Amino acid sequence: MSTTELISRISTTQLVDRLDGDECPYLIDVREPDEVADWQIPGVHNIPLGTLERAVDALPRDRALVVVCARGGRAQQGAEILAAHGIPSAVLDGGMGAWAATYDQVRGEFAGATVVQLRRRGKGCLSYVVGAGERCVVIDPSLDVANYEATAAQNGWRITHVLDTHLHADHISGARDLARRSGAVLMLSPSDPFAFEFEPLSDGRRIELTDQVGLTVSAVSVPGHTEGSTMYQLGDAAIFTGDTLFLESVGRPDLADNAEVFAHNLYRSLHERVLPLADATVVFPAHYGTSVPVVAHQFVARTLGELRGTLAALVLSESDFVAWAVENVKDRPPNYQRIVRINAGAEEMADDAAEAELGPNRCAIA
Repeated sequence: MSTTELISRISTTQLVDRLDGDECPYLIDVREPDEVADWQIPGVHNIPLGTLERAVDALPRDRALVVVCARGGRAQQGAEILAAHGIPSAVLDGGMGAWAATYDQVRGEFAGATVVQLRRRGKGCLSYVVGAGERCVVIDPSLDVANYEATAAQNGWRITHVLDTHLHADHISGARDLARRSGAVLMLSPSDPFAFEFEPLSDGRRIELTDQVGLTVSAVSVPGHTEGSTMYQLGDAAIFTGDTLFLESVGRPDLADNAEVFAHNLYRSLHERVLPLADATVVFPAHYGTSVPVVAHQFVARTLGELRGTLAALVLSESDFVAWAVENVKDRPPNYQRIVRINAGAEEMADDAAEAELGPNRCAIA
């Protein structure tokens, strides 16, 4: 077999299926350690391209090998090194850049509505299409809006409303674009500094999906991560918490350069708006971190009762919570400021804008 026959290609969508399957491939990331430390596919083995030749004898022969880099060039070189030693491997098409735009989805029934969770695997971003009858709303759409249009079409839904839970800082929102393309109403909190037209949310606003099912804006004022952070409640069954409450932590309060004030606001939002809800309420966040497992056909979600028992931050006093929150936030990535400007409408979306959001989300307190 020639060396070229030992090298194949694998798409990021195919990789998701393999990672979620019974025969998980052995991932080799040939980028430099600092690149991998900042952002990687879970379970990857970092073997820099310059050291791969010396590491071939230690590679497993009983698992499929997938070689990864930023865009695919170094991975191809790595696969050629492996092929020279008679070792077959697959190059991840598009590398980490393509991984950032890879989605899968899970669906389930809640309070008479269907919830479709779209998981952007390379960013840890979660967004939602919530539908009943012939209508649906989209919550926290990412830039690749065709995913939401396709989901709605597959279910026979018309997108009537597009909602963001807050002014996002880690990824570019697709809310404006999706609302424009679908003719849906764009609804946002006026407490965040959006510089374009939208329908302002008000506390208790109800969006009817059918005559019996409504998505209720139950707590517009859940400030802390941002001033306009908003929680959406689906009956008594589920809440879409944005970056207010995650499965592994709570939202960081420092993105507006006023961490202590925002931490106090976040504490009150959690204790006055979120925690009084029933233990059985399912929490659907806008992001997940590397410590949260992502399993095929299972929602990235927990009940509020489960989170009460696992998140220490939820049982702290207000003074202890504020001290913990302020002490544990990390440096903000420099690209966050540009993403905020784009999402707020203060900067036009340039051709290279998508590059600004590459990397992991860092919206939770570590």
